[in-house]
Amino acid sequence: MRDYTKFYIDGAWVAPAVAKTLDVINPANEEVAGRISMGSAADVDTAVKAARKAFETFSRTSREERIDLLERIVAEYQKRYEDMAKAITEEMGAPSWLAQRAQAAMGVGHIQTAIAVLKDYKFEEDRGTTRIVKEPIGVCGFITPWNWPVNQIACKVAPALATGCTMVLKPSEVAPFSGYIFAEILHAAGVPAGVFNLVNGDGPTVGTAISSHPDVDMVSFTGSTRAGIEVARAAAPTVKRVHQELGGKSPNIILEDADFARAVTGGVSSVMMNSGQSCNAPTRMLVPAAKMDEVIGIAKAAAEGFNVGDPNGNAKMGPVVSEIQWNKIQGLIQKGVDEGATLVTGGPGRPEGLDKGYYVKPTVFANVTNDMTIAKEEIFGPVVTILGYDTVDQAVTIGNDTEYGLAAYVSGTDPAKVREVASRLRAGQVSLNGASPDLMAPFGGYKMSGNGREWGDHAFGEFLETKAVLGFNAPVAAE
Repeated sequence: MRDYTKFYIDGAWVAPAVAKTLDVINPANEEVAGRISMGSAADVDTAVKAARKAFETFSRTSREERIDLLERIVAEYQKRYEDMAKAITEEMGAPSWLAQRAQAAMGVGHIQTAIAVLKDYKFEEDRGTTRIVKEPIGVCGFITPWNWPVNQIACKVAPALATGCTMVLKPSEVAPFSGYIFAEILHAAGVPAGVFNLVNGDGPTVGTAISSHPDVDMVSFTGSTRAGIEVARAAAPTVKRVHQELGGKSPNIILEDADFARAVTGGVSSVMMNSGQSCNAPTRMLVPAAKMDEVIGIAKAAAEGFNVGDPNGNAKMGPVVSEIQWNKIQGLIQKGVDEGATLVTGGPGRPEGLDKGYYVKPTVFANVTNDMTIAKEEIFGPVVTILGYDTVDQAVTIGNDTEYGLAAYVSGTDPAKVREVASRLRAGQVSLNGASPDLMAPFGGYKMSGNGREWGDHAFGEFLETKAVLGFNAPVAAE
């Protein structure tokens, strides 16, 4: 059992101000996998003070010094890669294949991306006699989720370090093991004391303390829209910068001329891959109404191809993260049945033969209308909803008829038509014909899906202030 009851503050592992622990549950077997300490506002204050002090020197480091630091972090991460993948499987139930190939890989990928961006990033620009300078914003507060735990940590920490910021991280208390290992990696890489700090705890206590702290210059939050609103409220009195990557209910428009076997199977697989626990999952599949029966057959086969079980075995899909999430998903699946959607496969309850663990049946609903609960609310589970449309204009209207705008997907064989549909969708990232993820592409949403962008060079801007120095290049007057 993992015992992670200390916090990482000012370059050392320290005891919390007040002793209070929380058991961390393995979602695959519902057993206690470890325990962490639950922090307080006092712990946050200590960490912020350390970060503020460290900022005085770290903000003045050179580009070359920060590149060297990030490269050392990559080297240490590679040494702990197996540990990281195993921890992610244990804390949030990702199948070992997914933890190895994607979850742990995304963590190191973001650090390598930050190195590549930093090498050529322009921190200064001259416009006439004025020099425009981009400087590190200061102390950053990070509040990260459990669904892609180290991915969300690394995509904030890496650009923050690259730009010369210092930080305090609160990883999810539901899946905190990967954050702890990440802190050990940074320590081993020689990150200066106070530059990176970690305090475990819950949102109402530690999250609020970070968001409202007057010496935190910006807060970056990834999680539900509901929680993101609370972070923004807590941050408002101190007028700090607030970056949010929130919920999604992403449309997946499959056009009339698409390869339906490929597009439908790919869409279903994208939802099921992380047990539906991805904010950008293509959960609303929009198909020509005349093709509904054909789509149902393909989607049913695709979903039933996801065997569910022990994430340490050969299962393609593991459990969802917690009992709370399992109950929420079950309630929404039942809502779909009650509201008259066609249950194609899956449904309420655990998969056959699994009586322990937070396992959900891969579920597909068809003949869904956009006013149904399962088409409007973010389920965050392995549930695909299939909606029919009569015209492309109607598909676009339905696709945009959501409070969210994180991601969207379009499939078809006419490149011009696919691009035209993409241009009309109100989403921060649109993927065409199953395009692969791009770590250099900005990631973030429109509307209730948040504000600001992560990943690549766009992430750097979140951690920089802009200063205009007038007269910097003015000619010196002759005496």
